[in-house]
Amino acid sequence: MKEKYTGIIKELSDRELLFHLYLTQFILLSISVILSMILFNRLSDIFNLFKIGDMNILLIGGTAGLAVVLLDLILMKILPPSYYDDGGLNERVFRNRSVFHIAIIAATVAFCEELLFRGVIQTHVGLVFSSLIFAIVHYRYLFNWFLFLNVVVLSFFIGYIFLITNNLFVTILMHFIIDFLLGLIIKYRHNTGSKSGNIGRDVS
Repeated sequence: MKEKYTGIIKELSDRELLFHLYLTQFILLSISVILSMILFNRLSDIFNLFKIGDMNILLIGGTAGLAVVLLDLILMKILPPSYYDDGGLNERVFRNRSVFHIAIIAATVAFCEELLFRGVIQTHVGLVFSSLIFAIVHYRYLFNWFLFLNVVVLSFFIGYIFLITNNLFVTILMHFIIDFLLGLIIKYRHNTGSKSGNIGRDVS
């Protein structure tokens, strides 16, 4: 099954990969809008989850995002490269992108996924269920037990951050930092010809 998945990834062009990435995020955003209209009594209820003046955005969201990336970098140094092998998808997505485009991808993913999984689902069914759905949606990691465990733990961690802050801007920034920095690492390791192996885990 993993070989079939890897083969499909290799057959897709970079343009097709980007199309599928943005299409997936558009679908998640559409689901968020539909569920919000069904589950929230007022539109203001969802807007109230965005608190722009909250110091926790930088203090907790920024710090937690950097801590996750630092931990990932440490684990990449001490674990076999196979533990972070996602079939090459993340490398294909990020290796030839500009820094600005990587930021756009990271921001799009962070906003769309946090709005759905934390803003809509977690506020109505709780941390455990929303975190499990988040992990399952990242089904490609099912082919690698370590990456799937990594995503499950990270999903619960982000969910917990939202639970204690009740501010989507906190988890959006955290999610953005993780994807953006790991995207940059993939880009520059590829461009410098690093032999240290794939970086397989991001949140997208």
